[in-house]
Amino acid sequence: MKAESKQLEQRVVRVPSRPLLGIHISLGIPISKLISKIVILLILSVGAVVVMLPLAWMISTSLKTMGQVPVFPPIWIPDPILWKNYPEALTFIPFGQYTLNSLKVVLFSGAGVLISCSLVAYGFARFRAPGLDILFLVLLSTIMLPPQVTLIPVYLLFDRLGWIDTLKPLIVPAFFGNAYDVFLLRQFFMTIPLEMDDAARIDGCGPLGILWRIILPLSKPAIATVTIFHFMWAWNDFFGPLIYLHHRENWTLALGLQGFRQLYSTKVNLLMAASFVAVLPCIVLFFFAQRLFIQGVVITGVKG
Repeated sequence: MKAESKQLEQRVVRVPSRPLLGIHISLGIPISKLISKIVILLILSVGAVVVMLPLAWMISTSLKTMGQVPVFPPIWIPDPILWKNYPEALTFIPFGQYTLNSLKVVLFSGAGVLISCSLVAYGFARFRAPGLDILFLVLLSTIMLPPQVTLIPVYLLFDRLGWIDTLKPLIVPAFFGNAYDVFLLRQFFMTIPLEMDDAARIDGCGPLGILWRIILPLSKPAIATVTIFHFMWAWNDFFGPLIYLHHRENWTLALGLQGFRQLYSTKVNLLMAASFVAVLPCIVLFFFAQRLFIQGVVITGVKG
């Protein structure tokens, strides 16, 4: 056996490691796979730069003089940098009042979405009743119904209630749930083992106790996803405030920026400054909550 092993060792061809362009390749992966990864990384990097260009142009324009705005090719680093554009833009319109109105809509409607959608999703995920699946399909079918279809009857309803030109039409409907957020939460709730509900019942928890003590603490990624989605939608909503809000003191930030553009369309640098301040909360929120957001999207979309 020893003689045979020695013969095999002699037959083995040892290939010395040769440098490729002066660099030894010892990564343990094929060259073709390495090249494909580099190409994919370059494509994604170029895509990220293209996506970030409008934001970079907005920030650059907000710090320019009016003479530098129409220059082509654009001046990316303004000289001089006018930081005074920001306080000047925020005093051209009642920016504080518009921001306060937007915060009211976002916070109160967000609370309504979380409360109503959590209850409905918990019912669809944990309760069993005849025709429950059909009812869930009917709920999902409402996603295909455009809001413009129900705009006139809903407007007449709010008009008879005396809610026109108030923030109530933008807040109260959130307490009745929506199909999209119910679907996300239901899919996540279904991934939680039923044995945990049985253990909670043995300890004396009722249905609401199970939801509060078991389901919701384990569903933080999904709840964070719904919260971020709703914040982005409510903060940037333009259609609803345009229909229901008439007087300027009730306008939200999106409607206020549109009014600013109509009144001062030539002051592009000030408009970009106000727009960047308006979009800044969305950027900060996503930056700090992106891990929960991505985790919630992945888990909610794959499992269930």
